[in-house]
Amino acid sequence: MKKYFKLDEWNILEEGFDPEYNEVSESIFSIGNGCMGQRANFEEKFSGSSLQGSYIAGVYYPDKTRVGWWKNGYPEYFAKVLNSTNWIGIDIKINDEILDLAKCTVKDFKRILNMKEGYLERIFTAILSNKNEIKVHSKRFLSMTRGEIGAIKYSVTPLNFNGKLEITPYLDGDIINSDSNYDEKFWDEVSKTVKPYEGHVMLKTKKLDFNICTYMSYELTKNSENITAEPSIFENEKYISNTVTVDCNKNDEIILYKYVANTSSRYYAIDKLVEKTQKLCTKAKKDGFDVLLKEQAEAWDEKWKESDIIIEGDVAAQQAIRFNIFQLNQTYTGEDERLNIGPKGFTGEKYGGSTYWDTEAYCLPFYLSTADEKVAKNLLLYRYKQLDKAIQNAEKLGFNNGAALYPMVTMNGEECHNEWEITFEEIHRNGAIAYAIYNYINYTGDKSYLGEYGLDVLVAISRFWSQRVNFSKAKNKYVMLGVTGPNEYDNNINNNWYTNRIASWTLEYTIQVINYLNENEPNILAELKEKLNFKDDEITKWQDIINNMYYPFDEELGIFLQQDGYLDKEQILVKDLDKKHLPINQNWSWDRILRSCFIKQADVLQGLYLLEHEYNLDTIKRNFEFYEPRTVHESSLSPCIHAILAAEIGNYDKAYEMYLRTSRLDLDNYNNDTCDGCHTTSMAGTWMSVIYGFGGLRVRNNKLILNPFIPEHWTSYSFKVMFRGALLKVNVTKAGIKIFNESNTEVAFLIYDKDYTLKNKGQLNIPR
Repeated sequence: MKKYFKLDEWNILEEGFDPEYNEVSESIFSIGNGCMGQRANFEEKFSGSSLQGSYIAGVYYPDKTRVGWWKNGYPEYFAKVLNSTNWIGIDIKINDEILDLAKCTVKDFKRILNMKEGYLERIFTAILSNKNEIKVHSKRFLSMTRGEIGAIKYSVTPLNFNGKLEITPYLDGDIINSDSNYDEKFWDEVSKTVKPYEGHVMLKTKKLDFNICTYMSYELTKNSENITAEPSIFENEKYISNTVTVDCNKNDEIILYKYVANTSSRYYAIDKLVEKTQKLCTKAKKDGFDVLLKEQAEAWDEKWKESDIIIEGDVAAQQAIRFNIFQLNQTYTGEDERLNIGPKGFTGEKYGGSTYWDTEAYCLPFYLSTADEKVAKNLLLYRYKQLDKAIQNAEKLGFNNGAALYPMVTMNGEECHNEWEITFEEIHRNGAIAYAIYNYINYTGDKSYLGEYGLDVLVAISRFWSQRVNFSKAKNKYVMLGVTGPNEYDNNINNNWYTNRIASWTLEYTIQVINYLNENEPNILAELKEKLNFKDDEITKWQDIINNMYYPFDEELGIFLQQDGYLDKEQILVKDLDKKHLPINQNWSWDRILRSCFIKQADVLQGLYLLEHEYNLDTIKRNFEFYEPRTVHESSLSPCIHAILAAEIGNYDKAYEMYLRTSRLDLDNYNNDTCDGCHTTSMAGTWMSVIYGFGGLRVRNNKLILNPFIPEHWTSYSFKVMFRGALLKVNVTKAGIKIFNESNTEVAFLIYDKDYTLKNKGQLNIPR
C-alpha cells in the first residue's frame, strides 16, 4: 500500500513525477465516456515505463486459446478488448530536441483528474539537455454528450529561450496489446488520408472484421492568434501526421487544439464510416474546445446530482467514494444493451475487458439506485439475449433439455476463459445471474419482466442446477462435486456451501415466479411452458432437491463450512502471518495457497450477504467472525461484502476499515496491481459499502428500509438513491436523519423499524 496521491474532495492529484509509479498513475487518471476509454498516457513521446491503452467499447479479438492440453468443452479463444489507434499523440520538438519526460529534467509536475467536471489536466516544466526550458499545460476529456468525441488542449511555452518549436499531432494505429501472444498485432489497415490540419486512419481486426475509424482535426494559436502555416504531412503504415513549425520567443504560448472522432462498424455501415467520422470531428472542431468542455461540465453535473455521496469530516473517504462513482459513471451508461462492464473498465487490458459475474453481483445495485430503470434492465437483457449461447455452452459440457451455463467470461455469450478450474468449475456465476433478476424485480417492482424475459433464463439455469447435482446415498442428500466457489484459493472441491445454497435458492425462486405467473398471468405462463417444453414434473424434482440439498456445517462452531474438509486445513489467522508473505498470491506457490486455509474473498459470506434476509444476525455474526480473520482480501470484490456484513452485525470499526480498503484499493494500490488497470467492477461494491453498509438500505415487501449509522470519523454523510420513480436524498448526522424527496412520487419507508410515508417534495427529520 502506498499513499501517493494528494487528498482532495473533488480531484485526484499527483504532485511530482515518479517514473516508477507511472503505470499506476496511468490507470488512476484514465478517462472514458461509456463508448470509449483512454489510459492517462502522455500526449508527447515517452520512452519510460508505460502501458498504452485506448479502448473502443464492444470491439474485441478472439485470441486463440493456448494450452498444453485440451479438454472437451474448453473455450476456443480468449477474448480481449484491443488497444486501438493512439489518438492522443502529439510529438513536440524544441530546437531539434524531442520532448521526452524520461530523458529530461521534470519539475513542478502536476496531474489532476477533475471528477466534478470530467477532464484530465497535466502541468509541468521540462528542462532539456540543451538547457531549453518549457512549460507544458494539457487538458483532455472524452465527451459524455458526444460519445465518439475526444478533445485535447495542449499548451507549450518557452521559458528561457527563443527558437523553433515543431508540433506534430498524429494518429497511430500500429499498436499492440501488452498481453498479446508472441507480440502479435491484431489490426489491418483499411484506409487512411492525410492533408493539412486533418486526416484519418481506418483499421479492421484480423478476426471478426470490426472496423474502427479515427479522424483528427486540429488548430493552432500563438498568443491567442491563429497559426495558418502550411504543415508538412507524413504517412506510414497505419499512421498519419502533420508537423507545424513555429518560431517562438520566450514566454510565447503556443496552443494546439486537437479534436478526434472514433467510430466503429458496430454503429455505422462500413462504407459510410469515414464520412460519418469526419462529420463528427468537423462539428466538434467548429463548436470549439470551450463549448465541448462546457457541455462536459454540465453532463457531469447531472450525473453527480443523481449519484453523489457527500462525506463530511474525512477527506480520504470523500475522495475515494467520488473516485469510484466517477469511474463507474464513465465506464457504463446503459445506452447499448450489447455492452457490459469489464473488471478493469476502460483502464487496462487485464481480464481481457470481458464480462464476469461481477456485473450481476456488484454493479447492478449501483445502476438500480443511481440511473434510470432502463439502465439496469439493459444489464439483464444482455444476459437474456445470450441465453441460446449459454444453453450451447452447457451442451458442450454434457447437459441437455435447455439447461444453461452462462460463461465465466464472455464478450458475446460464448465462454472465453482460459483457466480450466474457472471455466468448468466456478459455476456459481449462474446463481449471480438468477439473483440479479430477483434483485431487479425486488427493487423496481417491474414484474412484467418475469413473463417477458425473466422466466426463460430462470428455467434454463434451474435445469442446469438440477442436472449438476447428484444424489449421495452415503449422505442421503443431493451434493455438488468438483466445483470452485468464489474463493478461488480452493479448487476442485466438493459441496461448496455457497454454490449449493445459491443453486437451491435459484430453484426456489424459479418456482415462486412460476406460481406468480400462474396466478397473475396464466396465459403468458402457458405460452412460456410450450416455448420451453416445460413439464410440471420438473418442479417436483426441483422441490426434492430444495428439500434435500446437503449443506456442510460444523455443529461445534455453529458455522456453515466453506466446503467439505475445510476444517482439515491448518487453521491460521491472517494476523499471525508475517507481513512479508502478503499478498500470498505474489509470494507463495499455488500449491501452498491451495493447501492453506486462507480465503481470497467472501465465499460463505457472499451467500450470507445475498440471502441475508433468510438468516438471523447470530448466524451471520458467527460465520463472519470465523471467516473474516482467515480472509486475505486479495480479490478486489472482497472488502465491500465484509464492510456490509460488519455493519449489519454492529461491528462498525471493521465496517469502516473494510470501507477504506475497498474505496481506496486503487488509489493506495493495496494489492500492488493497480498498474494494469483499476478494479472497476469492485468500485460498485464501494458504493454498496456506504449505501447498504453504513446506510443500511434494503428493499423488503416493496418498501424501502433504512437503518443508518455514522462512522465516528465522520461528522455527516449524505447519499442519493432512485427508487420507483422517486429521487431521495438521505442525510445522516450524529443527531439524526433527514430525508428529502426531490421527486413528485410518494415513498413509504421503514426506518429503525418504524413506518413513515414521505410525500412528493417532502422532508423527514428523524432523531437517532
